[in-house]
Amino acid sequence: MSRYHHVLTETRNSVMTITMNRPEKRNALCPLLIDELTLALREAEASDCGIVILTGAGPAFCAGLDMENLETMHASTPEENRRDSENMALVLRTLYDFPKPIIAAVNGPAIAGGMALATIPDFTLAVPEAKFGYTEVRVGFVPAIVASFLVRQVGELRTRDLLLSGRILRAQEALSLGLVTQIVEQSDMMPQRAPWRRRCC
Repeated sequence: MSRYHHVLTETRNSVMTITMNRPEKRNALCPLLIDELTLALREAEASDCGIVILTGAGPAFCAGLDMENLETMHASTPEENRRDSENMALVLRTLYDFPKPIIAAVNGPAIAGGMALATIPDFTLAVPEAKFGYTEVRVGFVPAIVASFLVRQVGELRTRDLLLSGRILRAQEALSLGLVTQIVEQSDMMPQRAPWRRRCC
């Protein structure tokens, strides 16, 4: 049983699955979920698992920042806002530097910070109906933290397009940009003997 509030962990056959577990919020990111993701990744790093899968509970992978938290940011102190930004940067850097193969199993929309969580891992599997987008510009934010990762993945021109337009990508376009490794059916995404596992792991 998981010891976290918003994260579930399960290890089977040397594969640890980390599941963001706020389905009623489409796994939107709150400070506690961000902290718990970092802790779960550190737990996976210290364990004897060989592979980590990151996914979301319910129909969405991750809807980005919880809008309720966004609405209260104006009441936070500069120190609190800086700490939240540093914690988000930490979980993304932990994904980027993770010493074991890590797979994002994108079971639905991956938006804003959720797109970063979906595309930074070593492999990104997405269901055909998955959608991606850095939509922060629509609410007046500049996604500066993710920009440093995105520019390495797709280059400066495409980074400007994705961050400044806030447009939504379907799974096939994300695949063509190299942000998705493979498109798989939902039924083939998580099983231990899924077809993709023989190719990448």
